[in-house]
Amino acid sequence: MNLMHYIEQGGVIMYILLALNIIGFTIMIYKFLQLWLAKRDKEKLADGVLDAISTHKDSVQLTLVKDHISKKMLQLEKGLSTIKTIASIAPLLGLLGTVIGVLSAFEAISKLGLGDPSIFAGGISLALITTVGGLIVAIPHYIGYNYLIGILDHLEADISSIAHQKIFG
Repeated sequence: MNLMHYIEQGGVIMYILLALNIIGFTIMIYKFLQLWLAKRDKEKLADGVLDAISTHKDSVQLTLVKDHISKKMLQLEKGLSTIKTIASIAPLLGLLGTVIGVLSAFEAISKLGLGDPSIFAGGISLALITTVGGLIVAIPHYIGYNYLIGILDHLEADISSIAHQKIFG
């Protein structure tokens, strides 16, 4: 069986999962590139923070450095909540497909009886395919989200360290 056959067999929920997968991976690729560039230019980011606070006294500078770094990190974090949301709802959509499939199987049994197992096999198949689809979408998004958050945490620490060194020597 090919992938499109599974998607068609899973119905609307599989198309929703496919769309979420495309959106999520597009955002993750964009964020990986954005964070890679930010890591490469962390000196420039630190200099930008220092330029923004250069007119203030030393006691205020430390607070301003933290504030400006937080603002930069918030800009870099944009889109990560979408990845996290996809990772969270994909298994739920798979579960929804499972419930719909089992319901369909029971409806077939109630209408036609248990004489022919193929009557309710379609519902069971839908249930299993959507469950697998939901997990296939969720797992890489969880991994990608956690990896990107880790990169952001390290980048924030690096920029903070560079800025402190330039201010206080």
